[in-house]
Amino acid sequence: MHLSPLKPLILAIGLLSVLPALWAQPDTVSIMREVDIEEVQVARSRIQKEVIPVQLLEGQQLKRLSVHSVADAVRYFSGVQIKDYGGIGGLKTVNVRSLGSHHVGVFYDGIELGNAQNGVVDLGRFSLDNMEAVAMYNGQKSAIFQPAKDYASASALYLQTRMPRLAEGQRHRLSVGMSVGSFDTYNPSLLWEQRIGQRVSSSVSTELMRTSGRYKFTYAKKDGYDTTAVRQNGDVLSMRAEAGLFGQMQRGEWRAKLYMYRSERGYPGASVREEPGKFKHQDRQWDNNVFAQASVRQQLGQAFSLLLNGKYAYDYLHYVSDPRLDVTTMYVDNTYRQQEVYLSAVSLYAPVDWWSASVACDYQHNRLDSDMANFVYPLRHSALTVAATSVDLFRFKLQASLLHTYTHDITRRQGSEAADDKSRFTPALVASWRPFWSTDLNLRAFYKRVFRLPTFNDLYYTFIGNIRLKPEYTTQYNIGVTYANAWKRQALRRIELQVDAYYNQVEDKIIAMPTSNQFRWTMLNLGYVEIRGIDAGVQSGWALGPVDMDLRLSYTYQRAQDYTTPSSEWYGGLIPYIPWHSGSVIAALNWGRWALNYSFIYTGERYEAVANIPENYSLPWYTHDLSLSYSQLRLAGVEWRVTAEVNNLLNQQYEVVQCYPMPGINFKLKLNATI
Repeated sequence: MHLSPLKPLILAIGLLSVLPALWAQPDTVSIMREVDIEEVQVARSRIQKEVIPVQLLEGQQLKRLSVHSVADAVRYFSGVQIKDYGGIGGLKTVNVRSLGSHHVGVFYDGIELGNAQNGVVDLGRFSLDNMEAVAMYNGQKSAIFQPAKDYASASALYLQTRMPRLAEGQRHRLSVGMSVGSFDTYNPSLLWEQRIGQRVSSSVSTELMRTSGRYKFTYAKKDGYDTTAVRQNGDVLSMRAEAGLFGQMQRGEWRAKLYMYRSERGYPGASVREEPGKFKHQDRQWDNNVFAQASVRQQLGQAFSLLLNGKYAYDYLHYVSDPRLDVTTMYVDNTYRQQEVYLSAVSLYAPVDWWSASVACDYQHNRLDSDMANFVYPLRHSALTVAATSVDLFRFKLQASLLHTYTHDITRRQGSEAADDKSRFTPALVASWRPFWSTDLNLRAFYKRVFRLPTFNDLYYTFIGNIRLKPEYTTQYNIGVTYANAWKRQALRRIELQVDAYYNQVEDKIIAMPTSNQFRWTMLNLGYVEIRGIDAGVQSGWALGPVDMDLRLSYTYQRAQDYTTPSSEWYGGLIPYIPWHSGSVIAALNWGRWALNYSFIYTGERYEAVANIPENYSLPWYTHDLSLSYSQLRLAGVEWRVTAEVNNLLNQQYEVVQCYPMPGINFKLKLNATI
């Protein structure tokens, strides 16, 4: 592989290293403490410490929410739209600040989840049963000691699973759970944590989920919602199993994980068919996902730290659509197999407390095989290198990075042609200023340039792919303010506030266009979109006598406009499914062993197609969820926790995506036992 485009990066590293010489600041924090900050980024009250806009749900907040998957939890973040194609079995993808699902990096315990085939990660497959924290960053994490892949996305979703927490002298811990709910849902789970030695522990987590996915919904005729039907072919049978090893070293740590997921599911499809009243679909999908990953973090001397990551992933997908069972579809019976190898090395140099610099080099190999006719069997070699620097003068913080991405594609079918090599530099600049010593008020801003590579489907899908596609670029601008305060003898104990205004541009957007045959489309670079918006969030803690209350509010205003074709009638119109206003509320009350949680989600008016006309106008929708739990009940040496949930309390009939109806009121009962 030819990597000559990496040479200019050496100059960039030198330039970034010279910048800190212009600054000076007394030493206040040891080098080891800076490394530790990386490990506790999921602390509860840290909005004011983040240079980059971040939103976090962790610990008890996640447990109290009436949610099953990561996709359900992410809905409570501002600036986020979840595309949910109906029920537990439907595909669930995340879109942050209207940039598209392909611009969201999803990281599992610090290493990115990849999908070179279509670039989309289905968040519905990741349960919250073993999840400790879910964090959403716009831009990138507020740290430079991280792999190059962490710099390569316009936004990043970090999923942090639970690490063993064993008390002094405790050798093991067993937690068993069982959930039953509406739509014939059964969800048993098990977590085993074991202390192997003084510095080594292990964790095994597994769960099974089964549901029929059958729920009633109403659909509209010309005179309104007046007919009831049952959502069908939404059944899911899935199994997840994870095993992890965690170790401590002198001035360092390591961890390794094996993850397995298998599922069979039906895709409910759209509730519109040529034959009136026919809502049954027969599309089926089988998944088998396995990955093994490991990470080592070590401090070398007083100024150097090293982070090594490695991963191997295998993904199997089998999809069937039979027109003999569903006359509105074309016949599809294809199998896809993806393999990924990922290696990363990050070095951090921090000779003084106020300045640090890092260099990260990542290599990724992707391979896609399929039984499709005329398939070209693509391979991709990717090399990512980043140089970054950070200056921390307490009241002023500055971070700068320059990422270089190089890719080389190969097709293994004789006579086929591969896309040209890609070589791109993308910068980022982040700054934060605290104007007053006595007030925890911070002003922040960032600029970032990002591009996403065309996926294997974009380039090589039979009869559709276009190897001449250019990368899709995004440019992000953000300014914001954060404020935090705490009190000891008042009802209001703490408050954290963040408000950010942003402007995004998407250039050379990759879109699919039909050709002379409706079954043959082609991929083109045609799109240009501008997004303007405001994200706001408030978190507060209250002490009302014997009752503690946590209150979280989020709000988003967005205006995402399509400026692709000046001659179009819809030039400057709003892009589909992006609401003008959206928001959420989470309120948690704690009284002794009792916990009551209320959550509310609001999605405002929007359009469901490029044509902004009344026929495509969609009314707002909202849901109310309640949960009540009783914990720390000890019987026969076992600690019990029981939770009852009511979701969509008002039984609202709504659709996140047009013609994909969502469930009405539903119930769930959870029982957990810990030994």
